[in-house]
This record gives sequence, structure tokens and C-alpha cells, in this order.
Amino acid sequence: MSTFILKIIALISMACDHTSYLIFKKFSFLNYIGRFAFPIFAFQISEGYIHTRNLKKYFLRLFLFALISQAPFALFRSSYFTGFSLNVFFTLFLGLSAITLFDMFHKIESKDKILHYLNDLFGIICVISLAIIAEFTKCDYGAYGVAIIFIFYLFKKNKILMNIAFILATVIWQFKNLKSGSNFNIYLLITICTCLPLVFIDLYNNKKGKDIKYVLYLFYPIHLLILYALYFIVYS
Repeated sequence: MSTFILKIIALISMACDHTSYLIFKKFSFLNYIGRFAFPIFAFQISEGYIHTRNLKKYFLRLFLFALISQAPFALFRSSYFTGFSLNVFFTLFLGLSAITLFDMFHKIESKDKILHYLNDLFGIICVISLAIIAEFTKCDYGAYGVAIIFIFYLFKKNKILMNIAFILATVIWQFKNLKSGSNFNIYLLITICTCLPLVFIDLYNNKKGKDIKYVLYLFYPIHLLILYALYFIVYS
């Protein structure tokens, strides 16, 4: 699967996830499909870091669309949820920051093995710190979002380890969200659906395909505004 195909799958999945609240006003079968989106976006961040020609522009683009998307995200979210949250572009920005800082420390040349391991340790500390920031600033997907972006990058050359680490992180994250009295079968199904995108990711062929970079960025805030407008028309 090319980058283009992966992005199309993620966009359809995300649209299903958000449309579910408009149609059913609650979590539904569409939200299970919606679990496919974020892991694919997270994987694309790790790939984007590897292949981008201009990292500064990549950071700027993510941050700019994080700011642009916050108002549509807040409006959409206010229709169904309570409390403050930052949109997913902030999570992707912090995830990109995590792998950039880790890579920066990892690439510091040192003949001393102890110093080399210390550099990696400093890099890991940066990743953990950014994951904590994502969690406490209430970014969408929080620490888990930053963690899986880092996992996709760290194990990019070993799909078996990448899959194991991703599944383990997902199980831990979903278990954290399992509240007292919750239906364990629903927790299990959500966890499985969140892990299913690995099938598509493992089939990635390292080819770009059609370039829909800005379609992806623009789709997020625009579809949230459309869904909020429809909600306002139907339920107001």
C-alpha cells in the first residue's frame, strides 16, 4: 500500500468516527471503524520525518493547522462532549518533536559506549516528557499518541517488534480507559479495532502514490465545521 492509499483509508475512517456522533449522538459501530484513523496518521508522521525535504516547514505546517483546526474541533466537540481538549494536530506536532529530539541525541557521535547510551537515554527522556505534556495539555490521544509515533519510528526496520510494541501500548492505553463497570467486551473490541490498522501499515510499500498532502490537512477542520453545522441545523 502506498502513502496515498493509507491516507485515504485514514480519512474515510476519521469521517466515519466523527459522523457517528451526528447520526447516533453516541458511540456506535462507525466509531469502531474510526479506530483505524489515528494509528495510520501516527505512522505517516514517522514516515514524514524520514522522507521530508524540509523539517522546519513540516513542523510549521503541523503547528499552523493545529491552530487553524482548534476552533472547528472545539465547536464539534462541544456538541457531544464536555471539557477542554486540543485537536489531533497538536498530538502529531508533539510526536514529530519527540522523534526529532530522540534522533538528534542518538546521532551524536561518541567513541565511548557509555556516552552513547547516555545520549539515547536523554532522547528517551525527551520522548517521555513530550508524552506527559500531551497528556496533561489534553491533546487528542494524549501520551499514547506521542508513544505510538515514537514506536513506529524506533522500530521502523523491524515490523515484528513494531507490531508487538504497538499492540502492547494500545492494550495498556485502552485498559487505562476501561472504567469501573464498563463492558469488557466493548473494551476488547475497541482494542482489536485500534490494532487492525497494522494490517495496512505492514503492507506499506514505501511508495508515495498521489500527493494529497494539503487535502489531508484541510479535510480535518473543514469536515468538523460541516458536521457541526449539520448538528446545529438538525438539533437546534
